[in-house]
Amino acid sequence: MPNMNDDRTHVQEFFTARAADWDSRFPDDGPAYAAAVAELVLREGDRVLDAGCGTGRALAPLRAAVGASGVVLGADLTPAMLQAAVRAGRNRDGWLLLADVAALPLRSESLDAVFAAGLIAHLPNPAENLQELARVVRPGGRLALFHPIGRAALAARQGRQITSDDLRAEPNLRPLVGGSGWTMTSYVDEDDRFLALAVRES
Repeated sequence: MPNMNDDRTHVQEFFTARAADWDSRFPDDGPAYAAAVAELVLREGDRVLDAGCGTGRALAPLRAAVGASGVVLGADLTPAMLQAAVRAGRNRDGWLLLADVAALPLRSESLDAVFAAGLIAHLPNPAENLQELARVVRPGGRLALFHPIGRAALAARQGRQITSDDLRAEPNLRPLVGGSGWTMTSYVDEDDRFLALAVRES
């Protein structure tokens, strides 16, 4: 059985080493984030979590979508990423939480939606972790699993091949999401974005 603390430490080390220049490495992702947030169809006053928020690039479009009366939370496991979010002024758009998405310090059914950019590949126990995201979302609430480039483009950037066991492949992701309290409603995997949307089951 994998050691949760080892998984957490590995993720923290990976992102701590990259936090300082994360935004400068991917300066053109803003429109893709905004377009993905728009597909969550958030309403004024909604409560939304950016799970694994990193440097907080989704917080401004999330805040714009829910308005001043809404609640925007950004949770991340890596202090250096949250510090980078603060340096960029993104804490003005949402509350930042140093928290593991595997055990969120939030009440059950307290949110309307979860946005998760690049998160799924870093989850130590994807089924359990998606269940935890489902726990904090009300029935009928929404989930967006997003990446600003698609699986093939990401693999090419990383110098690797896509394999059939890729968690984000639709035949793998759909049953995973479906067995974790969600119903997948759409799946897009194109060069310029990856976006899977799901609705919390009642």
